[in-house]
Amino acid sequence: MKTTVKPKQKWERKTHNNIVVIGHVDSGKSTTTSHLIYECGGIDKRTIEKFKQEAAKMGKGSFKYAWVLDKLKAEREHGITIDVSLWKFEDRFTIIHVTIIHAPGHRDFIKNMITGTSQADCAVLIVVAGVGAFEASISKNQQTHEHALLAYTLGVKQLIVGVNKMDSSEPLYSQKR
Repeated sequence: MKTTVKPKQKWERKTHNNIVVIGHVDSGKSTTTSHLIYECGGIDKRTIEKFKQEAAKMGKGSFKYAWVLDKLKAEREHGITIDVSLWKFEDRFTIIHVTIIHAPGHRDFIKNMITGTSQADCAVLIVVAGVGAFEASISKNQQTHEHALLAYTLGVKQLIVGVNKMDSSEPLYSQKR
């Protein structure tokens, strides 16, 4: 007797992607990444409200999204990511499992960035659009350049570039910029 195996329906297949977010210190990786996770349904509104209240108590109200991924006391006090953090969720728009690997941008924590990036399938490189800040962040000896090179060296061949802080560019939101 011959048995046949039915192929899984397209909507039954679930893929898993490890996505590392990298870039220069102060490019807005934490805030942008957490906001994206929230918009994709990976964080509920109640959780964001909790972080909003905690950030406001410390006089850092604009950090409500950043604190989703920056959990260490030192990270919150200094406003920088020190350690790699992970956030797993299933996107509400597609059938995909995602693990966001949030990597530090400061050069003092490059070992942590390498650890996170070594686990990634693809990377999102956040660059800042502001005049002066962009030029400084992409120069050869800065973290944007180093992070892109390290990701490629570690086998990450798919890279998405996200331009952040476009409201601080001249002119505002300029495509040329």
